Amino acid sequence: MKINIFWFRRDLRLEDNSPLEQALASGLPVLPLFIFDTNITGELPRDDARISFIYKTLSGINNNLEKAGSSLCVIKGDPLVKWQELISEFDINAVFIGKDYEPYAIKRDNEIKELLGRNSISLFRFRDQVIFEENEILKPDNKPYTIFTPYMKRWMKKLDENPFRLTPGKSGLKSNFYQHKFQFPSLQKTGFRESSIKVKPYDLSVIPGYHNYRNLPAIDRTSYLSPHLRFGTVSIRYIASLALKQNMSFLNELIWREFFMQILFHFPAVVTDNFRPLYDNIEWRNDESEFLRWCNGETGYPMVDAGMRQLNETGYMHNRVRMITAGFLCKHLLIDWRWGEAYFAQKLLDYELSSNNGNWQWAAGTGCDAVPYFRVFNPETQQKKFDPGKEYIKKWIHNYIRPDYPEKMIDHEFARRRALTVYNSGINRNF
Repeated sequence: MKINIFWFRRDLRLEDNSPLEQALASGLPVLPLFIFDTNITGELPRDDARISFIYKTLSGINNNLEKAGSSLCVIKGDPLVKWQELISEFDINAVFIGKDYEPYAIKRDNEIKELLGRNSISLFRFRDQVIFEENEILKPDNKPYTIFTPYMKRWMKKLDENPFRLTPGKSGLKSNFYQHKFQFPSLQKTGFRESSIKVKPYDLSVIPGYHNYRNLPAIDRTSYLSPHLRFGTVSIRYIASLALKQNMSFLNELIWREFFMQILFHFPAVVTDNFRPLYDNIEWRNDESEFLRWCNGETGYPMVDAGMRQLNETGYMHNRVRMITAGFLCKHLLIDWRWGEAYFAQKLLDYELSSNNGNWQWAAGTGCDAVPYFRVFNPETQQKKFDPGKEYIKKWIHNYIRPDYPEKMIDHEFARRRALTVYNSGINRNF
């Protein structure tokens, strides 16, 4: 039997899924597929919370597919090898996927396309995880934006011209899924075990009041949408349409997400390099013992420590506190932003390369539209402004008022002056 295959990746849902709808509309039976990509999973701990979340989500998808007489084919390995096996096993007409914009995914998908092409199989890619793709929001000279505000204005203008972009799709549960019962693997068979850290359900009720609470970490008025958008368990079209009606400040955060995605696409070197070469000669101190204290939330600055302990215990960190902790690492301790970016990549449930990289370079002053290098946030001032009652601090630092809570590892004024000296010296070496 000739079939089409829909390959789940960052779109783990049956509802409002553009490439899945295209596959189901093709007329041929659609085999739904997920591959645990060992090029990615091989670097993760066995109890990685994101894998547990993906597995639970796939299980739910499989249960729904079984109601339609189908099931999800779940396999593990190098995608190129697995696709060679699939080509041998099935008579495949075409493969449908959601477009991905990260360097590894682009390389992988191009290799798969070439393999499929050699076997006379088409690969169709469709926009799904963004409202506008990398070449849809460009400057008048057709170059990518590197400053957020003009990008945001052009994005909004484009949305006014294309309101259909927020139109949700249809249900994925149609009768033309491939009728076969695949054996759904146990989590252990994928090489992982369940994590004690859980991804929380998202809460859309916070969107209308988002602007009132967005900087107050003690008030748990967080949508917890970011991991769901990262793995596509909810449609970006649906969330953006709600934000457009209910809260423009929230919509702005979604536009930042797409801004960093297109920066990564157009400037893939940012994965390892400073976006602004002007800062290539900064002499980072990179003290490993100080880095460890930062990782463990033992800097003696309660706002920094509370954020790091929240991250280590839950896989989440409030957005305002992310900015404070990142700025402290780069400017107070003069530790390379890449160290912090890598640590967040290990821990964050919502880790997304483009946003993580973009925000770390923003905090370090090395990125596009970044905070100026001479702006060094005072963690104590930030605490007085955004956690004046110390509720957030007390929640996450259990020894906050005990004698064993560490002294400040560095004086703020000393650290600020040192950072300015080191940054200035690095910049001057470029001239």
